[in-house]
Formats: sequence, C-alpha cells, structure tokens
Amino acid sequence: MPDVQVTCIIKPHPQSPHEYITHLGNGRTWLWTREQVIDSIDAKTNTFYVLDPSNSKRSNVGVVRENGKAPYLR
Repeated sequence: MPDVQVTCIIKPHPQSPHEYITHLGNGRTWLWTREQVIDSIDAKTNTFYVLDPSNSKRSNVGVVRENGKAPYLR
C-alpha cells in the first residue's frame, strides 16, 4: 500500500475556510478528486498524509462520515 504525501489541494474558493476540498495532489505528478482519495482510503490501496511545514509533524488524512452528510477528508 503506497504511502502518499499530499502537498496541494484545490477548493472552489481557495481563501474560504468553509469550502470543501475538491482535489488533492502533490503539485507535480498526480491530482486526484476527493472521491478518488476517499475510495482509495476505504479500499486500503493508499494512505495519505500531510507534513506541518513548521515542524515536519505528520498527520494522516482520513475519511469522516457524519449521519446525513457526504463523507469528507480531514
């Protein structure tokens, strides 16, 4: 299972803190839709993570499911 670092995201309105992420990527070689990333995490074919630029602390990207809402990434 590849372990993939996410270094860029796309949102409909990039400066809005309340917009959902539509795509995730590494800024060079891959760009996946939110749905593709969720499907890959659910299928356990990939893991995704981000690194805090100030201290290099790793945070895994996970799928959040709330009743009555579409799944989202955190």
